[in-house]
Amino acid sequence: MGGYGEVKVKIPFGNKYLDAIFSVPERISTHGVVLTHGAGGDMNFPHLVSLATYLASHGVLCLRFTCKGLNITYRTKAYKRVVEYLKSCEEYTLSGVFLGGRSMGSRAAASVVRQISQDDSKDEFVLGLICLSYPLHRPKLQSKLRDEDLFFIRCPVLFVSGSEDEMCKKNLLEGVASKIKVPKKIHWVDKANHGMFVKGRTADDVMMEISVEIFSWIQEIIEQE
Repeated sequence: MGGYGEVKVKIPFGNKYLDAIFSVPERISTHGVVLTHGAGGDMNFPHLVSLATYLASHGVLCLRFTCKGLNITYRTKAYKRVVEYLKSCEEYTLSGVFLGGRSMGSRAAASVVRQISQDDSKDEFVLGLICLSYPLHRPKLQSKLRDEDLFFIRCPVLFVSGSEDEMCKKNLLEGVASKIKVPKKIHWVDKANHGMFVKGRTADDVMMEISVEIFSWIQEIIEQE
């Protein structure tokens, strides 16, 4: 593990700015991860902070940002603007990034990956999609799945979900994943709910499991470049 620093930035988005924070490794990083929160909270949501801290201390630059709002189209536009900002950022020159988020934030990330795949089939900047607690359906409403973007993604996908997530039933996500044509992986956090709460385990312990899994997956993808 190495050290890292944090740099606060404001990313232009229309007539406003999105608050964001870079977690910058001590060593020069060639790859990065973009993260955003769910329907509630902000970029300082504990899961995002914990993951960004772990990744940055292991040499992966992270950019997490806040975008308030419950409209998925708005959230997607904001996320796409953040990716454009990072791609043109002169302070940090990256060869590739992974787009991720928690809950609704992972839906926005998936939509952006789909748009980029369709707009530029030769895009090599986005290397993978990380879905933490992907909200596949509303609680107790499993007949309508939020899977419309997942089948059009052209990069590897990692799902990290709780085995008892009330918004992502295990058999339903496995069914969706079986139809995704790109490399995909599901990591089930045993007995965790949508908020990744596990009775008998500390939040730090659960997040360490998640962070290690995500970092390992990122390394595998990078090594295949």
